Amino acid sequence: MTAQEADTTARALIAQMSLKEKVYEMHGHGVVRFGLSILFSKKIKPVHAGGSKRLGISSTIFLDGPRGVSLTKGTTAFPVTMARGASWDVDLEKRVGEAMAEEIRALGANYSGAVCMNLLRHPAWGRAQETYGEDPHHVGEMASALVEGIQKHNVQACVKHFAANSMENNRFGGTMNMDERTLHEVYLPHFKKVIERGAASVMSAYNKLNGEYCGHSKLLLTDILRNQWGFKGYITSDWQNGLYDAQKGIEAGMNIEMPSNTIYKLSTIKKLLADGKIKEQQIDDLVLPIICTKLFYASQKDVQQYPKSLAGCKAHTDLAREVAEKSAVLLKNDNSFLPLHKEKIKRIAVIGSLADVKQTGDHGSSRVFPTYIVSPLDGIKNYFAGTGVEIVTTTNNVDSVKKICGGADAVIVISGTTYKDEGEFIGNGQIRDKKNPDKKNFITRTGILGVGGDREYLHLHQRDIDVIHAAASVNKNIVVSLVAGSAVTVEEWREEVSAIIETFYNGMEGGNALARILFGDVNPSGKLPFTVPKLESDLPPFNSFDTAVDYGYYHGYTLFDKYELNHLRSAQSSGTPPPAEDKQPRYPFGYGLSYTQFQISDLQTSQVSETVNVSVKIKNTGARAGAEVVQLYIVFPETKEERPEKLLRGFSKIYLEPNEERQVEFTFSRKDLEFFYPDINAWGIDKGKYEVLVGNSSRSTQMLTHTLQIIGSK
Repeated sequence: MTAQEADTTARALIAQMSLKEKVYEMHGHGVVRFGLSILFSKKIKPVHAGGSKRLGISSTIFLDGPRGVSLTKGTTAFPVTMARGASWDVDLEKRVGEAMAEEIRALGANYSGAVCMNLLRHPAWGRAQETYGEDPHHVGEMASALVEGIQKHNVQACVKHFAANSMENNRFGGTMNMDERTLHEVYLPHFKKVIERGAASVMSAYNKLNGEYCGHSKLLLTDILRNQWGFKGYITSDWQNGLYDAQKGIEAGMNIEMPSNTIYKLSTIKKLLADGKIKEQQIDDLVLPIICTKLFYASQKDVQQYPKSLAGCKAHTDLAREVAEKSAVLLKNDNSFLPLHKEKIKRIAVIGSLADVKQTGDHGSSRVFPTYIVSPLDGIKNYFAGTGVEIVTTTNNVDSVKKICGGADAVIVISGTTYKDEGEFIGNGQIRDKKNPDKKNFITRTGILGVGGDREYLHLHQRDIDVIHAAASVNKNIVVSLVAGSAVTVEEWREEVSAIIETFYNGMEGGNALARILFGDVNPSGKLPFTVPKLESDLPPFNSFDTAVDYGYYHGYTLFDKYELNHLRSAQSSGTPPPAEDKQPRYPFGYGLSYTQFQISDLQTSQVSETVNVSVKIKNTGARAGAEVVQLYIVFPETKEERPEKLLRGFSKIYLEPNEERQVEFTFSRKDLEFFYPDINAWGIDKGKYEVLVGNSSRSTQMLTHTLQIIGSK
């Protein structure tokens, strides 16, 4: 069935439907069964929405989540979304989407909530691990790949949470305030990209935007999503507290209330109709995209069969390990300390608060229950099984740490955060209480949910810092593996260790992947999808208990670029050089080291009508095979309008053998140079010179540059 045929069929079905049948399409059902299954069962009972046996309309059957099918025992736990964002590998992410969809189909569902893609405004956000990073272009490309992989298997992908959802403690009704340019240029472009590429569904956010609940926002759900972007799918509310008023939801364009009919009750809608506050045509207009989308996906031919054995199968767990290997970001490697020479090592100390902790991320709705989890200590033991290498570990007692580390050939410290520090806050629908921030509201068989929320600080816990200091006092051969959902500041201890690697929450095979990276079987190729500051105070203000937050135009690397530009301008006007260390990032966006070296050269550009073609050559000049992420940025001309100093507009991950050289090509359009004019509610381009930058991070010291002359539109 084509999209047009689905539309025609859906209209004919709606003409036959009673009001009760129409309203039934507009809400979830089976929530009690769903809740009881979480409490008492090993297999989740999915929430359904709509469906009619009389008319042959299928139900929407929902399963979460962003790191694998959640809350069901035996599914594959992939590295979290932020880790996969650090891979910068769209082909790999598409494969992850396919694996997730296969497991969803194997479990009898057809609707995936895997695509979390809110922008990381601040790394303390408790749900940072569920998105891809801080840059709209990067997030949009990675999320589009996940959507493509999921929908290949006739699973409807839900992209969430629309929009500006990037604080956790105040997500139930806190308002995120911003001007129109910030909204359109910073917090919406990634959503627009996945909509234009065919995402089936959108989930609204809990929070308010400029004082209005996102689930009630006609601006977001109709004016922008449908009228400006041409979205043809359906919109669901976030669960239970995403909709408060039936009339406002209907007028805004909210198609489905999830997971039940607390607000979209038949009696409520009948009364609104009787009172003349809404018309039945509005109901028909909301039901049409629901049925149309379901008909379209149900009619498509499957690419394969989906037996239950697909859930947690070896092919998927192998993929989880591959993703963990390609996501790790090497941040420091003094004197090529890594990879460790396994043939020379006799004794290894594996320490730190997370050395033997089996975790895959937070304990909210995205939690996955695989059949096993390989901890870092397990992975290193597995790697050296039967070799005679001694693996020693200890508690966080400083004296014990010194004792076992002094005679070790290598010290591996595993430190960072857990679900107790960050994650989804599942509570009573209220903004979290600062006086009682760890109040536990929701009990399940998995323990207590609601102990996550936003991070209290970005540095390591003091116990981990003390362990690193103690180990460094007796041994300099130290590598620290950072486990967290986003950035961890390192200023207290970074000079004392030889290597630092960020591994995030790296899935069920994470320990095995870490061992293969540390000992050279795998060459790390991840790049930071966010900026790591030296000081948390260099970032935008973040008070996770604020009920109203002003979101500025700059964050992440655009903010640090603006700092630098302002300091340079100040120096030019005063005639004195700016402080060299003033508000510089510790590790910039797009940064990551390798065990080999790459050379990018021969930048060429050509303009054809509305597009610009860019090509470079990249060569592996080292002795190991490896991968580099070639990144293209655009530098904007100085105008009366505020613009970022530069923005990412292309990237490509290239795998090369030693001495291998390849050509990398990018294409971007004039639209990639546009900014939003609020006074005319339209996009336009400034005339002037634009620079194309190509390198391997947002602050590469060897960035290739080329200048373009662009004719503006205003």
